[in-house]
Amino acid sequence: MAKPLRIGMIGYGFMGRAHSNGYKRVGDFFDLEYLPVLQAVAARDAEKAQAFAERWGYGRVETDWRKLVAADDIDAIDICTPNNLHAEIAIEAAKHGKAILCEKPLSMDVAEGEKMVAAIEKAGVPNTVWYNYRRIPAVTYAKQLIDAGRLGRVFHYRAEFLQDWTISADLPQGGAALWRLDAAAAGSGVTGDLLAHCIDTALWLNGPVSDVTAMTETFVKERMHTLTGKMEPVTIDDACSFLCHFTNGSLGLFESTRYARGHKALYTFEINGEKMSLKWDLEDLHRLEVFDYSDAGPERGWKSVHVTDGDHPYMGHWWVPGLAIGYEHSFVHQVADFLEAYAKKQPAHPTFRDALETQRVCDAVLSSAKSHQWVNVNGKPVG
Repeated sequence: MAKPLRIGMIGYGFMGRAHSNGYKRVGDFFDLEYLPVLQAVAARDAEKAQAFAERWGYGRVETDWRKLVAADDIDAIDICTPNNLHAEIAIEAAKHGKAILCEKPLSMDVAEGEKMVAAIEKAGVPNTVWYNYRRIPAVTYAKQLIDAGRLGRVFHYRAEFLQDWTISADLPQGGAALWRLDAAAAGSGVTGDLLAHCIDTALWLNGPVSDVTAMTETFVKERMHTLTGKMEPVTIDDACSFLCHFTNGSLGLFESTRYARGHKALYTFEINGEKMSLKWDLEDLHRLEVFDYSDAGPERGWKSVHVTDGDHPYMGHWWVPGLAIGYEHSFVHQVADFLEAYAKKQPAHPTFRDALETQRVCDAVLSSAKSHQWVNVNGKPVG
């Protein structure tokens, strides 16, 4: 019989739904020593939190997250709040010995992230950050090919994450729904929200980044603020592009924007190696495009690998070969991996320390865009 891991969730928005679905489905498809119990949810709006709790099956509601963090009947805290609350909640949860699952990005900046890592490691509590795209089977399969040396020397890594939902100048900023447009709550715009995913995947697949040069743009300079009712400056980045050097000698090219009309969530990456190249597209997430130079000359070309066979990552837990899974399954996989690591008392990657490295790159990108200089990921100008 599986042991319970009692979950206390803080926040109930889009990511709260995604995480809750992962907790509810994992036991149906994975045989695990621990299984989640949806114990409680905390949010300031008691009525909305109660509706969320009833829909998803949480046992009770708290309106003060501090009570939830201190509760004896909670084993793990799931942080699904705006970014400016991550640090305070995580540090307090660590003091109470709770396991912690934190939404991305880890923190508002590197300095805050370092405090979080120090607190978590001092307390010795299990921890992870929800960079869920690692758990899409095609992305994990790409990792396996890279780790097996199939690409040989890597020359290029490029990624993009394009959306179009903030183009209207009439869209306000701030509040519960639009906090991602308010730098006070989000820290940054597309850099922390979208490029952080691209950067985490890149660090996982291709190794550390040494330095960056970046540019950002805020296309709509003022928006009505939901909380004040006044027109206020917009200080997030609406778009960001950067070049980088990886420590393995390869070059990187990254782009993200919320102003690419026609794209709702176009996340792609491509890796070019001396022996093999790989391409992946979130809008066709179950396929990995593979070019293998060792193929016979007349047959050499891009192949579309349908990553649904039982010997592909995670797929043996789902349906018969050929039947695809989707975005929501990446959260089920992350829950399963976390619970397996929890049972074995092993790190559940990406840990807070892993996510801090992504934050270092994000900070360097924003610093470079401001200074118009190459910046090392430790924050210092190059040259």
